[in-house]
Amino acid sequence: MKADNAPPAPSPGNMAALSAAKKVLRLEMKRRVAALSDAEKRRQTEAVSRRLIAHPKYQNCQRIAVFLSMSDEIQTEDIIKDVFQRGKECFIPRYKSRSNHMDMVKLASAEEIHHLPLTSWNIRQPAEDGLLEEALTSGGLDLILMPGLGFDKHGNRLGRGKGYYDTYLERCLQHSRGRPYTIALAFKEQICDQVPVTETDKQIDEVLYEVP
Repeated sequence: MKADNAPPAPSPGNMAALSAAKKVLRLEMKRRVAALSDAEKRRQTEAVSRRLIAHPKYQNCQRIAVFLSMSDEIQTEDIIKDVFQRGKECFIPRYKSRSNHMDMVKLASAEEIHHLPLTSWNIRQPAEDGLLEEALTSGGLDLILMPGLGFDKHGNRLGRGKGYYDTYLERCLQHSRGRPYTIALAFKEQICDQVPVTETDKQIDEVLYEVP
């Protein structure tokens, strides 16, 4: 599903109302995914992964950022293996716990993931003090795979409330390579009619999920 030409995000206006609407939708999206069996999540992960690997934007990219998935997200480990098998450069998120800052740092191999420390979110990421290549200090990125709790047909994304990816996409605009193409990976249960947004929320280019 590609984002259509949606109107600009509305003015924040009543931020309290927007915040409340997002909170309600986050709970609903979490409830929907929690109802899925492990087998169903694996099945949809395989279907979405196949769609991504066949996608021209994926096939033609060289520098790609991939999120390390949590249990309630499309699993990305096999995608990362495919990235390395194709000789692409893979970057993964590194969050700074004391701020809402995120970098995309270069991964040396798919096997390296299993040796990374666990965060409080129970996902692996490189140590905050590690000296690793950051995508925006070198060649930029061609493609970013986006996580999220919910998505709509306009390319609006419901994150977990920290703004990591919105801020990072804003930083990408300062790079000579410009804004990378963005593809979200989702369970079909995460697609909703409308995601409430503020003027700081960034639209994504495309959402991949299993379609009948």
